[in-house]
Amino acid sequence: MIIKRALLVTIFILINSSASHALETVGKQAILVDMTTNTVLFSKNPDKLMTPSSMSKIMTIYKLFEQLNDGGLSLTDTYKVSEKAWRKRGSKMFVGLRSRVKIEDLIRGIIVQSGNDAAIVVAEGLSGSESAFADSLNSTAKILGMTNSNFVNASGWPELGHETTARDLAILTIATIKNFPEFYHYYNEKTFTYNGIKQRNRNPTIYQNIGADGLKTGHTEAGGYGLTASAVRKDRRLVLVINGLPSKKSRSRESERLLDWGFREFNNYALFEAGQTVTKAKVWMGDRGSIPLVIRKDLLLTLPRKVRSGMKVTVTMKTPVSAPIEKGAVLATLKIKIPDREDIELPLVSGANVGQLGLFSRLSKAVEYLLWGESE
Repeated sequence: MIIKRALLVTIFILINSSASHALETVGKQAILVDMTTNTVLFSKNPDKLMTPSSMSKIMTIYKLFEQLNDGGLSLTDTYKVSEKAWRKRGSKMFVGLRSRVKIEDLIRGIIVQSGNDAAIVVAEGLSGSESAFADSLNSTAKILGMTNSNFVNASGWPELGHETTARDLAILTIATIKNFPEFYHYYNEKTFTYNGIKQRNRNPTIYQNIGADGLKTGHTEAGGYGLTASAVRKDRRLVLVINGLPSKKSRSRESERLLDWGFREFNNYALFEAGQTVTKAKVWMGDRGSIPLVIRKDLLLTLPRKVRSGMKVTVTMKTPVSAPIEKGAVLATLKIKIPDREDIELPLVSGANVGQLGLFSRLSKAVEYLLWGESE
């Protein structure tokens, strides 16, 4: 049975806090996201167009994962190496001319060895030509919500019009991790040997013991050194994209520093679970005296640890609520005030149905109210 996953469109929530303002980086573009809540912890020129270099290979791998997931390919299928792929310069997997290469080897050749030749083999195998493959990359980018990306080739080779943003690469990374968990492990492999040539994964974070398990480095003369990375500690996963760094050393240092900062300065706080009773509302003329007010969805917030104690939660409603009341009806508003951040307002709904009292009971209730006022 083939299970097809829906393509993911990610909307980021921006934290505006003194903690994020205090951070700086030598990278020209950067974004750090808590993946669970899609909260941006830090950003610098996240929507500025940039040369993604080999980080754009994440999109090439995404298309390959799609085919594997949908059953159009298997890991043991093979693609033939064209002369164009064989002659491609830059980082290479060293595939043989007119040889046939297994899909699983191509995955490792692209991720671990950053093979430009392997990327072209995949492009031609999936779409017939690299230009047609680029069209499919752009179609998928639009579906994912990567609104500022344009792909011209499969490898990230510097070419006019081949560009993206740090935010778009973060969107792509989150979609990769969520949509293809059974294939994501390839991004954490440290070495791969093909044709007798052993190469190490260029991603510095997977060697740093910081919880990192992917994804991809990149470098061009125009764009500098870049990295798209992800790391997990306990129940939190962070996604980092950084580009425009001056050296490999700074790429390694900055990625470790930013990920450490994100885990140290922020935490996820589960305030309410879906269906949880937040408070109760009094009911007028109903077959029950009160009704639970519940929240529709889980409320999980990523916040700087320092502002947690300053958070205030209030509920606004008109009470009592007149019966009849249908379960799910919006009856109140939950407001959360957080220092240095916009207020959050969420609806609270009826947690049950409430019927109206019969005519005699309503008359008795009205007389009781006139005589004694509102009862407890």
